[in-house]
Amino acid sequence: MTNIENRIVRYGDLKPCKTAFIDAHTPGSDQKENFTIIGGGVSESPDQHVHIADQIGFNIGAAGQPPRVRNSLHDHNTAEVFFVLKGKWRFFWGRWGNAGEVTLEEGDIFNIPTGIFRGFENIGTDYGMIMAVLGGDDAGGGVHWAPQVIEDAADHGLVLGENGVLYDSKKGDELPHNVNPMPLMSDEELAKRGEPTTADVLPNHVARYWDLMALSDAQPAKVIGADAILRDRPGFEVDFLSRNSISADAHTHDQNTVLMPVRGHWKVSIQGEESVLNPGDTCLIKAGEAHSVTPSMTGEASLYRIRATDDPAGLTGSVE
Repeated sequence: MTNIENRIVRYGDLKPCKTAFIDAHTPGSDQKENFTIIGGGVSESPDQHVHIADQIGFNIGAAGQPPRVRNSLHDHNTAEVFFVLKGKWRFFWGRWGNAGEVTLEEGDIFNIPTGIFRGFENIGTDYGMIMAVLGGDDAGGGVHWAPQVIEDAADHGLVLGENGVLYDSKKGDELPHNVNPMPLMSDEELAKRGEPTTADVLPNHVARYWDLMALSDAQPAKVIGADAILRDRPGFEVDFLSRNSISADAHTHDQNTVLMPVRGHWKVSIQGEESVLNPGDTCLIKAGEAHSVTPSMTGEASLYRIRATDDPAGLTGSVE
């Protein structure tokens, strides 16, 4: 039988890495924490703890930040989706971070377009947490940083090698003799990055929590997918479930599935073993396993369900 607890990463057990990325010493970004929950993630640090290393077709991670701490401008080759678990967050994008922005609150979700630099900042009054889904088993092959981020990092002792490994001179690290620093993006590469306006992005890439609660009154709300609110085929699909969205009967999926509660407590059963999921927990259900999920007590209850698809992990906006 499946040991169900081996499939669950508890919010309270998450192990942060404070040196995951090149801006770990840059003032304004030096207090952020990175979490790799399922899959290898995109951390550049050997200190990053991976909770469940299984390759399931997409990656699950999280970012935690105190108020007024930001994640620097970067992009990925595949989809990057965030939903806000705790706090209030400002997301911004563009070469200099001023092409557009949106403020998201708890439960809101953002399927960030590929091909643009993006960053985010906790603008709440307490420690905040955003949960992430990244496309592909290798999460798109890592992170691409805006040139100013690499330059600022070097001023504070951090250098990213061409091998994708971070070297910290404050710890006595030096680049190996056969490894060069990661080169800055050329003007030609930078010109390929988009500068969409807020009006371009919001209608097609953001879904609000209370709208999803309403839409999931009698069935799951399709959030990201070929026929979903946010039309996309990034190699996974996202549904939103609330109290009356699905029955308590056991069922199976032919793809790997992850459950991520936002509010309330959910009883989950996998192959006959039961446990309870709480907000911030992450649960992996493998393809073909009989399972069920239902609220375990009264009150508000909501969760995001992510399932792999047969589509390749590609660029955002890939629906014809």
